[in-house]
Amino acid sequence: MKLAIIGSGKIVQEFLPLIKDLPDIQVKAILGTKRSQERTEKIQAQYGIEASYTDIDECLQSAAFTTVYIAVPNHLHYAFAKKALEAGKDVICEKPFTLKHAELLDLERLAAEKNLVLIEAITNQYLINYQKIKKASENIGKLKIIECNYSQYSSRYEAFKAGTILPAFDPKKGGGALMDINIYNIHLVVGLLGKPRHVRYFANIERNIDTSGVLILDYGEIKVVCIGAKDSEAPIRSTIQGTEGSVVINGPTNTLDSYSIIFDDVENFDHKDHPHRMYDEFKRFSQVINDRDMDFVKKQLEHSKIVMEIVETALADAGIILG
Repeated sequence: MKLAIIGSGKIVQEFLPLIKDLPDIQVKAILGTKRSQERTEKIQAQYGIEASYTDIDECLQSAAFTTVYIAVPNHLHYAFAKKALEAGKDVICEKPFTLKHAELLDLERLAAEKNLVLIEAITNQYLINYQKIKKASENIGKLKIIECNYSQYSSRYEAFKAGTILPAFDPKKGGGALMDINIYNIHLVVGLLGKPRHVRYFANIERNIDTSGVLILDYGEIKVVCIGAKDSEAPIRSTIQGTEGSVVINGPTNTLDSYSIIFDDVENFDHKDHPHRMYDEFKRFSQVINDRDMDFVKKQLEHSKIVMEIVETALADAGIILG
């Protein structure tokens, strides 16, 4: 896979050290802003990337790559993904896919017209531990309750309280607890159960954005609570409860560090074959793009659309307007 990285921020700097372990992926270009040009060129030199750009249109004219990885702030995902698809590039887009469900549908339509790959980078769906957790949840009797708690005090929260609005807390830029960290909980649950019957979101709102909140998903006989907080902390773990046992996930739902299966006693497991949380997803993306596995792409898009429907319903329920 010949790849261009659109963005040069934190997630990109987390991703690039992984490339040495993914020989099928060649990073051909990187795009940053004019303001971050010095940093972008430093990254380019450090990782031996052939070209760096500050203009998205100029970047997309290059024939050196066929796939783009979009890792810019949330509010830019839709516009940049659309430009990439229009330029004939396959698209891997960071979570959240878009700010609105209709935007994702528009991207899906465009990708289908051009027979291009459009897929969301969401770590937990590809982790080996997640596949094992899904299997374990089928063997603990009838599922009754799922509780996911991803609460992590944001390093940007103090500045936010003081009046400095950074993207993580900016409603115009798709910020907030639901979009940032609770969305990992939503992806985990949708991967297990699919589309819920009802959605409610009870949020703590400051300056028109949710700094924390409790999302309730009703699946009939199964009730789900997803907690995401950037204004407070708690032990980060998730629990899947069945009539005969339970599965406890240790750590955030974007890494799934390990898990325990509890019946009369406790068994602990960790099946990771690589320490980097993004390894499994990008290994799979490379295979999908090389094989043109459009059935898999369609399946993952259906999953992403359910997530976006939940997010849109939840934000409306809380009276939060993004973008």
